Amino acid sequence: MNYLGEIFALAAPLSWSIAVILFHNTGRVVPPLALNLFKNSVAFVLFLLTMFLVREPIVRSHPVSLYLLLLTSGVIGIGISDTLFFMTLNRVGAGTQAIINTSYSPSIILLSFFFLGERLSPLQLLGVAFILLAVLSLAWPSKGPTHLSRRTIVVGILLGLATTLTQAVSIVMVKPVLAEIPLLWANLWRLAGGLLTSILLIGFLPGLSIGLKSLKNVAIWPSMIPGAVMGTYVSLLFWLGGMKYTLASTAAALNQTATLWTFVLAVLVLHEPLTRGRLLGLCGGLAGIALVTFGQS
Repeated sequence: MNYLGEIFALAAPLSWSIAVILFHNTGRVVPPLALNLFKNSVAFVLFLLTMFLVREPIVRSHPVSLYLLLLTSGVIGIGISDTLFFMTLNRVGAGTQAIINTSYSPSIILLSFFFLGERLSPLQLLGVAFILLAVLSLAWPSKGPTHLSRRTIVVGILLGLATTLTQAVSIVMVKPVLAEIPLLWANLWRLAGGLLTSILLIGFLPGLSIGLKSLKNVAIWPSMIPGAVMGTYVSLLFWLGGMKYTLASTAAALNQTATLWTFVLAVLVLHEPLTRGRLLGLCGGLAGIALVTFGQS
């Protein structure tokens, strides 16, 4: 099917943005690690059921190194990155997080520069600067309505940047092998790494039992369960599919529309303030994305 990768790469951010809005309220009740463990567990079960229905084998005759690569990618991109994401969302909200997320494409391109030998053109470097300025400008918000302290915003920005960096690392490291392996199988083993990380973190950190008890709060299930399905099962399937069936740079650019979707949904659904500074930050980030994506020499 023509443009299958591009279709997947566009569907992923839409499903993820819907999940972000659902997780915004859930995150106020459930701590990040507990929420990450829940969503990864739900998605893992759904991937197992899907593979059973399509008769896809769980274990294949691939070298152990490939299994370890996928597991490590899941540890970084799902176990660690998603936890950092929830920490960011809890601090600065969905709208600001969407602007910080504009650092996703440049992170992939910069990693490709260092590890895959790709080079950035002057326009792409300018785009990276635009995005960094857009993100940093959030640390000095205008006098618009806000209840967040400067420290909270700065910490949220740093966590958000760490989120996109770990996401980029996790996909760049597996991109060379995606064309050779089935999509469902790759997702399952990456998710296994993320789920294992969530379990280990909860086992080693004290006081997390209270967080796990918060999952029993029936009032948040209408948001938490659909958020887990859309944000992990559906979004991961489309996200990795986009990376598999088209160029990583193309998929990353289309994935970046999550910034726009999340920002708009945060304003319309969550009624987050639409200040001049946030709007300028969004425009600057999107301009940077365009330069980074289409500024190749």
